[in-house]
Amino acid sequence: MRSSYRPDRFTVAIDGPAASGKGTLARGIAETFDFAHLDSGLIYRAIGAKTLEGQDAIVAAQNFDAEDTKRDGLRTSAVSLAASEVAAIPEVRAVLLDFQKQFARRLGGAILDGRDIGTVICPEAEVKLYVTASAETRAKRRLLELRETNSEITYEQVLEDVKTRDERDATRASSPLRPAHDAIMLDTSELSIETALELARSHVREALERLDQAKAD
Repeated sequence: MRSSYRPDRFTVAIDGPAASGKGTLARGIAETFDFAHLDSGLIYRAIGAKTLEGQDAIVAAQNFDAEDTKRDGLRTSAVSLAASEVAAIPEVRAVLLDFQKQFARRLGGAILDGRDIGTVICPEAEVKLYVTASAETRAKRRLLELRETNSEITYEQVLEDVKTRDERDATRASSPLRPAHDAIMLDTSELSIETALELARSHVREALERLDQAKAD
């Protein structure tokens, strides 16, 4: 069910580690509330893919176009690791900051998911969710995705990749992965997709209702 209230600007920020389910929740919320959606991870995957082709990461960021996120092959393990590496470069993050901030405050509402949305990109977001799950659960989910293109990959390899990326994301000097101080924590380890999505939707509905009531007052 779509919300009947439409603020001019409304931002939902979703952060969390790889394969936690934040992308699925973001897409579901965007559909429910008719918000524009930006998967910030795809931005870094697109740039990471270009570095694998020999481009300099900073130059690739400077020449970034939203259409780059639609290219094929962005969900491979190699691109995932490359994305994590370029995301740790402060100059790359600085170049992409303005694009993401402008998207977040677009008319009609926006939802962004990534690793520093609630802490850096839009700390003023009306709703902030931090979605997580155990490394083992996330590795199983990622394995199902990767098996579609690589039948030889093993659970042990994926789990190691997940842990490596977690460590890199949490310890990078620029915008490390961490929950915003006012983020709502949502652990999806034992939740079905629909249950997790309904919990996320409920937080958005409550925020919209608060704004609606404030406007009425």
